[in-house]
Order: sequence, then structure tokens, then C-alpha cells
Amino acid sequence: MATIKQLIATINTLHIAGNSDTEVSALILDSRKAQPGCLFFAQKGTLTDGHKYIDQVIAAGAIAVVCEDLPATLSEQVSYIQVKEVAAVTGIVAATFYGNPSRNMTVVGVTGTNGKTTVATLSYKLFQGLGYHCGLISTVQNHIGEQVVPATHTTPDPISLQALFRQMADDGCSHVFMEVSSHAIHQHRIAGIAFDGGLFTNITHDHLDYHKTFDEYISVKKSFFDNLPKTAFAITNVDDKRGMVMLQNTKATQKTYSLRVPSDFKGKVLENNLDGLHMTIDKQDVHFRLSGLFNAYNLLAVYGAAVCLGEDKMQVLALLSNMQGAPGRFETYRSAHERILGIVDYAHTPDALLNVLATIKQFGSAGQIITVIGCGGDRDKTKRPLMAEVACEHSSKVILTSDNPRSEDPEAILNDMESGLSYSYKKKVLRITDRREAIKTACSLAQPDDVLLIAGKGHETYQEVKGVRHHFDDKEVLQEMFTLLEK
Repeated sequence: MATIKQLIATINTLHIAGNSDTEVSALILDSRKAQPGCLFFAQKGTLTDGHKYIDQVIAAGAIAVVCEDLPATLSEQVSYIQVKEVAAVTGIVAATFYGNPSRNMTVVGVTGTNGKTTVATLSYKLFQGLGYHCGLISTVQNHIGEQVVPATHTTPDPISLQALFRQMADDGCSHVFMEVSSHAIHQHRIAGIAFDGGLFTNITHDHLDYHKTFDEYISVKKSFFDNLPKTAFAITNVDDKRGMVMLQNTKATQKTYSLRVPSDFKGKVLENNLDGLHMTIDKQDVHFRLSGLFNAYNLLAVYGAAVCLGEDKMQVLALLSNMQGAPGRFETYRSAHERILGIVDYAHTPDALLNVLATIKQFGSAGQIITVIGCGGDRDKTKRPLMAEVACEHSSKVILTSDNPRSEDPEAILNDMESGLSYSYKKKVLRITDRREAIKTACSLAQPDDVLLIAGKGHETYQEVKGVRHHFDDKEVLQEMFTLLEK
């Protein structure tokens, strides 16, 4: 435990009312979790304003409140800390409360539109293989060594995040690799974390429901690198046209990776097929089990970070050559007798979908490509017609279906996806709202040597409809349908 005075020592305050020598037993963002002795952060969120619940948390025993607007009446038993922006200080206070655990570990953040999960997961696996005890914070799952901790967001809220770092430090983790989403950066969820390195994968069309403009999205990603200390490293994909923008104002040591132009970590793809990638990296000839041009970039990013962290190049390449990717990322399944290849991938942006379809076409399948794709509800609507267009352009048949409709009408989402399609593209399209039926239909349409791409949900084991998560796993359904085909 720590006193209020100790917890707020490193933040800028506007006004402090009450006894700041009181000890705090817990930090709370959710007013429903208030308990005696806790400190409550009255954050102004997108859905509600924490200031509305100040009286409620005090009644439940809160002894301190961090707020932007002081209540009209102040309780003598409660300390009030007024700040300019509550969200900006929550992570910093949480880091102090948990003893600044990230300072005792090497923390590397991975940001970008696509590839974050694969790069973070491969980095975690690599360093575990090198003999380190590591932590992983990702969309798919969090790890403390070999222990799996369920993941609910790409980046948890700042209090949960610092508690997770504390667990990792107490368990003896030396390295932590984490995905850093644009939402987490903008909402200050990563405040209070001492980063030792940052990786940029790429930036494409996504999250414009939240950021409103592409320029704002870029600016938010860039701010992650702007705030890295000079003791850290910053690695960027220089083949991405905005790759160097990310490093314009960073104080960190700058490094680059690429397949096309000179860079610090240079790769070249010699062969790319379903059996994997044959590449040269820094003039070393290596075979990898991962397939696809996008994975060539992911591997380069992981390799670059490991070299920046002082690891032996040859040992790193040897370990990476035998690694599989993250769950739900270009996972392949075969229908043995029918010779149909099924691929499950998380691709949920136009660029990610294009990358996966381009990879499939590069493999030169003799059959047709049948793509099952949807778009999430309550998310960036502007990408919906783009997703459908990409699918139609690079597939023989396309089945539009539900992803996670959330609070939206699934049919309305499909209308948005179809809205920009030409007449010739519409002739390729089937609309099957039920995702299970869509996958079943794709399997029934497939002929020997065809490829089925089930895109958008990847590792997810649920489908969210009207606020309820129902069990649904693309991989399970695809394998079930393949089993039926074999009978």
C-alpha cells in the first residue's frame, strides 16, 4: 500500500483537498468495484462520465477521488485530487501503486495496423527459446512465462495493465512483448510503462470510426515513438510509405527493416509457398515455416528487435526458422480426400485481406478461391465496401456474412459492404447472414484444389450479438464441415 501523497508525487495536480497521508488499498476505474480504502479515477469516457459516480464510490468506502471537476460539496473524510485530464494520469499513478514493475523488465511495444499480434507473439516465443522468462500482452492471449492469462482487449486498462506487469515481475519475467493499439495510445492506457523498444509494422485503413481521420490515426501511432526515451530503440518498416514518419521526432535509437530498399535489417524473399518462406536476412540464407510476404516483414521486425537487444544473429535466425505464427493468423486446414485447402485468418482490414489473398494467389492454386468475409458492427463503416471490393477482386466467389454485428443489424452491415460493388462483382457474391451457414455453403461449393478463406475473426472463439458473446470458432466450424465432406 502507498499513501495518496506518494501516489500523486509524479503527476501534475491542479488542486488537492483533504488528507493526503491516508493509505490507499486499491485503485478503481469501475465505480461498481468500489471498496473501503480505494482511490477512484473519475474518467470521462466515450460512454459515461465517471464524475457521475463519485457519490456512489464514496458511499462504498472510497477515501480518495481523482477528478477533473470538483464536486460542489466535498466530504471531509475523502481526499480530492483535481487534475487536467484523469485518463492521462491513471497509468502513472497505477505504476507507482504497483512499484513501477516495467522498470525492472525489458519492455518492447509493437504498433501498426497489421502484424502486431504475430510480431509480439513471435518475439515472446523467440526469447522464451533463448532461455529467458518472458511475458506477452496480445489480442489473442497474455502469457506470464508458460501460464496463459485471458485477454479481453489488445491493451488492458491502465490499472489492469500495471497489475499484470506486477505479476510478471514477481514471477521473474525479464522481457515483456506487448501489442500497442492506437486506442491504447490515445486513451493513455500505456502511460507509466517504461518502454525499452518500439516496433512499427505498417499503417493502413482502420479504426476511422474512432480516430475520424487517417491523419489523426497516423499521429496517434507516431506519438508512441515520440515518447520513447533516448535509451530505447525504435524500429520501423521503411518499405511502408509512412514508416520514417514514425521516427521523425523520436529520441530513441533509430533502426529500419525492409525487403525492397537498403536498411539496417535487410531481407529478400527467394521462395514463398505453403511450406514456408525461403529468405536471405542480412545475407544469411534461411528457411522459415511461416508463409506469405506479410510474414517476411513480421520476421524481419522480430529479428531486428532481437539484434537491438543484443542477441546472437545466427541463434535468433535458427530459432525463428522453426516457429509457427500466432493462432488465427493464416492457419491452414486440409480436406484430405477432396483436396480442399481451408485458411482461417484474422484479416479485418482491406490491406490485411489483400495481403492474405495475394499470398494465396502467389501459391498458384489450380482451383478457385472462395472467400467468406464480414465486417464488425459498431466499428469503422468506411472500410466495409473496401473489404467487399478487395474480396471480389481477388476471389472467384465471395460469401458476405456476419462477423461480430454487436449492436448493429447484420443485414445493414452487409448492405454497406455491397454498396460499392460493380455489377460484375455482385455476380460473384452470395449473402448468407448466418456465419455457420456461410462456412457450410463455402465448403459445399468447393471443388478439389480450391482454397477457402474464412477471414475476419481468426483466433476469436465467440460471436458478439446485441451485447452477448455466443461461442463461435471459425476453425471448429471449418473442420466440422471438412469432416462432413469426407463422409
